[in-house]
Amino acid sequence: MSDPDLTSLALGIDLTTLGLNLNSTENLHKTFGSPWSDEPAKGDPEFSVPQCYYAKQPPILNQSYFMKFPMDTLFYIFYSMPKDEAQLCAAYELYNRGWFYHRELRLWFTRVSNVEPLVKTNTYKRGSYICFDPNAWETIRKRYLSSVVNHLIQDQLRHCMGFA
Repeated sequence: MSDPDLTSLALGIDLTTLGLNLNSTENLHKTFGSPWSDEPAKGDPEFSVPQCYYAKQPPILNQSYFMKFPMDTLFYIFYSMPKDEAQLCAAYELYNRGWFYHRELRLWFTRVSNVEPLVKTNTYKRGSYICFDPNAWETIRKRYLSSVVNHLIQDQLRHCMGFA
């Protein structure tokens, strides 16, 4: 090899002795297997893709599925899948079943059946409510809780779900 620049690239080894065609327009890595191998690279290795990789995509999330779920499942979806479309669907179904989400406490509440609120105004209701506690994973009764009447949250959910 007469060009000293090409020789110095391989730290003194003549690259043509490694089986490289330096005049080729193709990429060298496709044919160069190793400096310790006398044979060129054989290309891509043989492999097979498992059939499970060709499985069909799951069906599109549909709000009607959530109508069939029990309450525990809806709470599980809401608390375990933040920022997911499933969380919105679970929240929407909980609203449909008479539950409301208290933003400050970050808990779900529903009115105790057959018990009217003690104080009822245009902005809030005060009375007894059933609360879902995600730490204990049970419903508990809370007395004299003030709930802010806020239909805007439900309207926002309707808009997000495309029901507006």
